[in-house]
Amino acid sequence: MPAPTEHPAATPAPSAGRPVFRERLWPGPLGWVGVVAFGVVLGVALLPVDDLVALVVAVLAVLGGLAVAVLTTPVVQVERGTLRAGTARIPVRLLADPRPLSREELRVEMGPALDARAFACLRAWIGTAVRVEVRDPQDPTPYWIVSTRRPEELVAALGGTPAGRGGPARPRLGTPTAGRPGWGDRPSVVETQVRRRTPSRRAGRHARRRAGCGGAPGSTWST
Repeated sequence: MPAPTEHPAATPAPSAGRPVFRERLWPGPLGWVGVVAFGVVLGVALLPVDDLVALVVAVLAVLGGLAVAVLTTPVVQVERGTLRAGTARIPVRLLADPRPLSREELRVEMGPALDARAFACLRAWIGTAVRVEVRDPQDPTPYWIVSTRRPEELVAALGGTPAGRGGPARPRLGTPTAGRPGWGDRPSVVETQVRRRTPSRRAGRHARRRAGCGGAPGSTWST
C-alpha cells in the first residue's frame, strides 16, 4: 500500500490591511506627568472654595488633558504603499533615499541645513527621525522629516537600507544631491515665495493631503 503523500503546512498569509510600519508618537514621561500636575494644581487652587468642587475639577482636568494628548498624538504609518504622518500622506513610490537621523543630525537638519520648502512632522520629545527625499518633479517639497523612536524600522519599511548594513554613504552637509540643494545653490527667499504662490495642480492635491502634523516653520504644507 503506497504511503500517503505529505503536504507542507500552509503558511498563514499576512493580513491585507496590516501596516508595514506603525508608530504613535506618544508624549514622553514628562508630558504625562505635566498633564497630571496641571490637574492637581488646578484642584489645589480651588480648595479654598470647596473640597468637592476642587476634587471634581482636578479629575476632569486630568481626564481632559489625557484625552487631548491622545487625540492630538500623530501616527506615523506605512501601509498599502503610502507613508502617513499625522494627516499628511504621500505614496512611497514617490519617495527615495530614506535615512535615519540621530539627535545631533536632526538638530542640524532643522537648523542651518533646513530647506524652507520641506515638510516636517516632528515632536520635541522624540530625539530621532527619518529624512526621505521626494522624487515627484511636480511637487515643490524636496523632502520629508518625520519623528520616530524606531528610525531603522521606518527606513526599512520605506525600502531603504538601515545604517550599518552596507547602505550608501550619507551625503555631507552642504553637498548638493538630487532633489536637495547645497549651500551654494539654495533657492532665494523670493524664489521660494514664488514657488509657494504658484503650485501646480498636482502640488495642490498634495497640499490638501499634507495638512497638519506641524510642518516646519515656513513649510509649504504647514497649517
